[in-house]
Amino acid sequence: MHREHLGWRTGRAIVLTLFLAFAIFPLYWIIITSLKGQKEIFSLPIQYWPQQVTLNNYLEIFQISHFQVYIWNSFLVSLVASAMVVFIAMLGGYVLARFSFKGKRQVMFGFLVTQMIPMFIGMAPLYVMMSKMHILNSLFSLMLIYTVMLIPFCTIIMSGFFQRIPNALEEAAMMDGCSRLSALFRVIVPIMLPGIAATFIFAFVQCWNELIMAVLFIDEESVKTIPVAMNAFIKKYDIEWGAMSAATVLSVIPTMLLFAFCQKYLVEGLTQGAVKG
Repeated sequence: MHREHLGWRTGRAIVLTLFLAFAIFPLYWIIITSLKGQKEIFSLPIQYWPQQVTLNNYLEIFQISHFQVYIWNSFLVSLVASAMVVFIAMLGGYVLARFSFKGKRQVMFGFLVTQMIPMFIGMAPLYVMMSKMHILNSLFSLMLIYTVMLIPFCTIIMSGFFQRIPNALEEAAMMDGCSRLSALFRVIVPIMLPGIAATFIFAFVQCWNELIMAVLFIDEESVKTIPVAMNAFIKKYDIEWGAMSAATVLSVIPTMLLFAFCQKYLVEGLTQGAVKG
């Protein structure tokens, strides 16, 4: 039995190690490609480690492409849109979880159906709408679109978190003199912080990585986001792999830091449910 147990643990460790290597290798390859010169990137046989480490690709994207502007634009759009999504989805999720009203199931079903509709269907009318509102080539247009796109699914997520919190908590707060809205923000929201953090991270990453809508509505250099800027590295006859890899490494860092700082809340939010009344 001891040998079988040891063999099972060894086999599991080997499988997990292989899976980890398989998952990490693309990130490793992007990093070393960003540290290679143009000739070494296309050299044969393939170099799994740069013979001469260079930071020219990073210098290029900052000196020529003004990448710091794109980082700030992406951060601003993602932060504002995610904050609006979380606030609206929190109120909507609370209503769906706590109140019974005619058409509630239809509303939930409608939210789910919107996630199945390809975004390409709404691109033309959205472009016309934004053009008539005179907000094309502005970060506000992306904030507005991302907020509208993410509210349905995030509302469903928040509704699930609210359903796991006993009604007795807010009922007790209202008996002590709190209004329903006051009970929500003073009693329920502190308990909901892990769920709110998980929803915020989901919305932030979606906004940070979105490309199609950003390419459609953004054309001016001063308001480009990171995905739009990286798309410009794909030329008609070639791809600037070195600059694109360097840009990819820099674009991953903010989301990795966000996950690192919010890891505790993220795990609690994904496993939330064991709340004692």
